Amino acid sequence: MARGTGGGRPPRRTKAVKLRSSRRRSASSTRWLDRQLNDPYVQGAQRAGYHSRAAFKLIEIDDRFRLLRAGARVLDLGAAPGGWTQVAVARVGAGNVLALDLNEMAEVAGARFIEGDFLEPETMDLVRRELGARADVILSDIAPATTGHAATDHMRIMAVAEAVVDFAETALDEGGALVLKVFQGGAEKALLLRLRQMFESVKHVKPPASRKESPELYVVAKGFKGPAGG
Repeated sequence: MARGTGGGRPPRRTKAVKLRSSRRRSASSTRWLDRQLNDPYVQGAQRAGYHSRAAFKLIEIDDRFRLLRAGARVLDLGAAPGGWTQVAVARVGAGNVLALDLNEMAEVAGARFIEGDFLEPETMDLVRRELGARADVILSDIAPATTGHAATDHMRIMAVAEAVVDFAETALDEGGALVLKVFQGGAEKALLLRLRQMFESVKHVKPPASRKESPELYVVAKGFKGPAGG
């Protein structure tokens, strides 16, 4: 299996692909397929051997914030299909990355994988045992299933984000970093206040690989000090 190298060079565009019409394919499916076939990040992921175009989001974030240093212990939450895990292994080294997801994930050489529910206490107890020590970096690209109702979807992802931060309070090493997916909206103010109490630096970023129409943002928090109010 081809593996991505974790390099930061942006993918190059190729000649546009034109789809032939099909009675078996709906208009929405045709639009989605057209976007996929002509997305330079999808094309770049295929050339580099990444499991998904999302790998470039982490590459762009890490090129800017320098989180994934060699030898760092990394926990990748919501890891499937594995693009972020591939980048993390390439940048910190084999044996230092633990990935977790509800769904099965194709093997990533150099990473360990746990299939389980992040919100279940027994799963997180297993993660702690597998880590063996506190993590230097926690990555979370988790996004719950969307309903199409913006307010509901925002509250769902914020609930997951709160759970990730709860775990980070107990699992991050001093000076560690957290990358956390959120959606644009107003309900994250309390979470950001909490993160600013826990970390030396808290920044919002929307990497170029994140589609413009997507409401996703990433919070990058560096310099873990300890639990909020601790």
